[in-house]
Order: sequence, then C-alpha cells, then structure tokens
Amino acid sequence: MKDLPAILGGDKVREKPFPRRITMGDEEKKAVQAVMDSDVLSAFFGSPGELFLGGPKIKEFENNWARDFGFKYAISVNSWTSGLMIALGSVGIEPGDEVICSSYTMSASASCCFFYGAIPVFADIDPKNYCIDPKSFEKLITPRTKAIIVVHLFGGPADMDAILAIAKKHGIKVIEDAAQAPGVKYKGKPIGCLGDIGGYSLNYHKHIHTGEGGMLATNDPEIAKIARAIRNHGENTIETESPENFVNYVGGNFRLTELQAAIGTEQLKKLNKYVATRQSLASRFTAGLNKIDGLNADQNDLENNAYYLYPFKYDSKVIGLSRNLFVKSVLAELPDPVDFEDTALAGGYLKPLYLNPIYQKQIAIGKKGFPFNFNEGVKYNYSKGICPVAESLYERELVLSPLIREPLELGDVDDILLAINKVISSADQIKKAFPEVNDDIVDYV
Repeated sequence: MKDLPAILGGDKVREKPFPRRITMGDEEKKAVQAVMDSDVLSAFFGSPGELFLGGPKIKEFENNWARDFGFKYAISVNSWTSGLMIALGSVGIEPGDEVICSSYTMSASASCCFFYGAIPVFADIDPKNYCIDPKSFEKLITPRTKAIIVVHLFGGPADMDAILAIAKKHGIKVIEDAAQAPGVKYKGKPIGCLGDIGGYSLNYHKHIHTGEGGMLATNDPEIAKIARAIRNHGENTIETESPENFVNYVGGNFRLTELQAAIGTEQLKKLNKYVATRQSLASRFTAGLNKIDGLNADQNDLENNAYYLYPFKYDSKVIGLSRNLFVKSVLAELPDPVDFEDTALAGGYLKPLYLNPIYQKQIAIGKKGFPFNFNEGVKYNYSKGICPVAESLYERELVLSPLIREPLELGDVDDILLAINKVISSADQIKKAFPEVNDDIVDYV
C-alpha cells in the first residue's frame, strides 16, 4: 500500500501535522502589558494638536518602520484596506477618474476606488512575476486615467522601471500595494514608495502583524500630510493646517491603537528573520520542483522575494492530470490541514476581479450604477477574456503553497516534494480512477 496513491487508498507520505505558526512571543506580551499599565490604549485626538498624529507607541512604530525600510514617512492605519482608500485620496482621485488595477489580486486592491467614485480598469498579468504587465497597463490609458495601483503579488516586485516610465510619460500617479512584500527591494530601493505612495498589510496572515492594521509609505511631504488628515478626521484641521491641496481632506477614523503599535514595534524586529526563513524554504522548493517536467518555478527571484505564498506553474499536458486533481491528490498524501495556512498546495488563487458580480452587474454605490455610469457615453468592459493570462493562471496553471513560513524546516518541504513526486509517478492510475473529477476551484481567502 506504500506505493499506492493515498487518494486511491494507499498510505500517506506524511501523517504528522505540519508545525503551526506561532506569532506572538514574550516581547509582544511585555509591550502590550506596558500599554495596559499606562491605561492609554489609544492617544489619538481628532482635532489639531500634538495628539492628532497619535501617541508615543504610534510614533515609535512609524519612526522605526520608516527607518528600517528607508523612506521618509510612515503612516499607520487600522487596515491596509483603509490604507488603499487613503492612498487614493491622498493623490487626489476624484469621481469619474479611472484607476488601472491588477486583475489578479485581493478585492480591496480595486474596490478601494469606489470610495472616491473612481472606476477600476483591469490590466493583465505578467506571467513572469504575477504582477501588472506594463504593456497591458499602457494600452488601457485614456484621458481619464489618473492612477495605477501596482500589486507586488506573492512577495515579489513588479517591473517598476517600465511601470514608472509609462506613468511619468502620461502623468499618472503610482500607488504600490506591497501588502504581501514587506522589506523587499527593487534594484536596491525599497518597494512601497518607488511611486507616489504605497504600503503594507499588518493583517494576521501576513509576515508580521498587529491582528489587523497597515502602514502607508511615502517620500512626499504633501501626500503624507493629506494621508494623515484622511486617517483622522482631517476636516477638523483645515483652518489650522492651511493645506496647499484642499482636495479630499475629509477624513475618518482609520487609526491604529497604542496596543497594536506596541505589538507592531516588536514584530518589526523579527521581519528579516522571517523573510530569510521563507527564502530558504523557497530555495528548497525551487530546486525540487525544477527537476520535474511539467512544473516550473524558474520565475521566482529567490533573493528578492518575501514569499507570502510560494507560486509555481503547472502543465497538465505534461503531467497528465488536471491541475485541480493534481492538487487534491497531493493533499491526500499529507496531513489534513487545520486551516488554510496549514494547506500544502492550492490551485488558482483568486478569480480575476472583473468576473465578480460587482463588475459584471456594474453596480457598486447605490442602485443606479455609480460610478460606472459617471462618465457619460463611456462603456466599461469587464467581459471574460479581457485578461487572458490572469484567467489561465486561475483556471489551469497556477499552484501555490502557503507552507512557506516559519517554523517549517527543510525536511517539511522535502515531504511536500515527496508527495508531489508520488502523485506524478502515479498519474495514470489516478486519472483512470477519476475520469470526470469535479474541477471546481476553491479561491484563496
């Protein structure tokens, strides 16, 4: 039974569960207790004054982040979704503006546009790095295009030289979504503020976290001022601040707490170690996968990638199994996951965003089609086929491993590779047993 695939009743390659990720240590607990003892859990005031920018832990966290990453301004927020909204507001986005977005990413990287009445326009993906294809970006530019949101997906950077050159040529603002790529550099410069503004996620599932939260980054003092205003009821500060740019100064409560900032300060100290672990595991994955015909991980830049997830491409014609049957067969060889972070492989990532109902029906704010109907006479195309690379990755080609994180060791990766090799060597048996397998894709969430 040892050689029989587990999906057909054979023994698993591994029964022992993969080690769980433990994120909070004594350092975070002591930092939180110190804030608790102070009894000041949030020091923000939504009015002019010293505490408009937050309390001591907020300022310490922001200053350390800016110092460690190498840019001038860091602005903490209560989520990266809030950060994306603030980023758009801070670069002056208005109703009817078009914002070019990645078609293959988390929903907020495009739906953030709706909060300023802007319209997402979706670019296709570069198959080498899973980020926006500069050629697709340039083809989508119209007189209404005011910004692009560049997502550095899975932990690796987009082709920023090409994207920045196109944006400069057309006067387009560049927002970088580096939620999955903290600490990564592009040609020696930190991503996140190569453009006008960018930022990072501090959600629980990210490399380091504060439960929920985010951090904006910019080198532009005026953009930083507006971002801070939007974060914290900026309409109350207009008379005091006398901003040069009065647009989008209406704010909300998008503030991080002193408790979260205390946690984040300690988490930040661990980031380099965590990324180094992921790079080591990725190197092992790549060495093993590239020995197998039909699997391709060559596009991974091992030394300049934070590896939020580990991606590789799958060729069903070479392997002889559909991508999703392959994934199911490999999972059968390994311990049942407790949650997604313990899942060895997944296929597809997320459905291209334009295929979701909000774009298919073109109803976002209210019942009348705003903002899609704002520009009179302009029809927006969100039909299947507009981003063929993204659709192919989702439906057939892309496989991801979330098991690219501490405290995994190289031996854990070796077990996943053993399971993959076992399934591929048994492909004919598996295909005969499952000639009409249900190939539904389960999106990553």
